[in-house]
Amino acid sequence: MRIDKVLGNLGYGTRSEIKKYCKYGMVVVNGEVIKNNSFHVDPKKDEIIFNGEKVNYREYIYLMLNKPDGYISATYDNVDKTVLDLIDQEYLAFNPFPVGRLDKDTEGLLILTNDGQLSHRVLSPKRHVPKTYYARIHGVVTSDDVDAFKEGLILDDGYKTLPGELEILKSDSISEINLTIHEGKFHQVKRMFESVDKKVIYLKRISMGGLKLDENLALGEYRELTEEEIKLLEER
Repeated sequence: MRIDKVLGNLGYGTRSEIKKYCKYGMVVVNGEVIKNNSFHVDPKKDEIIFNGEKVNYREYIYLMLNKPDGYISATYDNVDKTVLDLIDQEYLAFNPFPVGRLDKDTEGLLILTNDGQLSHRVLSPKRHVPKTYYARIHGVVTSDDVDAFKEGLILDDGYKTLPGELEILKSDSISEINLTIHEGKFHQVKRMFESVDKKVIYLKRISMGGLKLDENLALGEYRELTEEEIKLLEER
């Protein structure tokens, strides 16, 4: 890779800025001062020093975000705030994107990465990676609803969902539930409850695959995933 691309991806500056830095002698590769910003390096093998400090290169980043209400799961929106507005520049330099989406008013676990292959595997309809949500429901959720979800529900457009695992945490005029689904249709959880004449009034994703939301993350906070957590994300 060109040295200016490597440094640019890591947030050290724009291509034009890095070109100036090279001319100033601020970039050293394997002990040699590099004045040419188009110089090619192997970032996994070569030692790169920028302004006296060693550059630690990595190709991908993986972030767990506890998404708050009011943010769009997108990289850009000309009206609303996006989840990228919550991320620091050091990570934005990697051009991360959300793995799937959460509705604007839905909270909880959202993964951001620049690893397109991982995102494809997690979201592929053929893989059926489970996603679990906690929700508060307007209406009394009963064992009949549990059975209906287990069979799959007919949505408003005629689509029949895959079976879902509905767990009742509290059954009252305002019920509390956990629901695990294996697909990701538009507004699916809300539409599933509408099909049994109930309304979701609060929704939070708490897990994807075998990965659970870190309870220590406050709304709007994020952290990097460990290697083990990245593997958990694809568990079925």
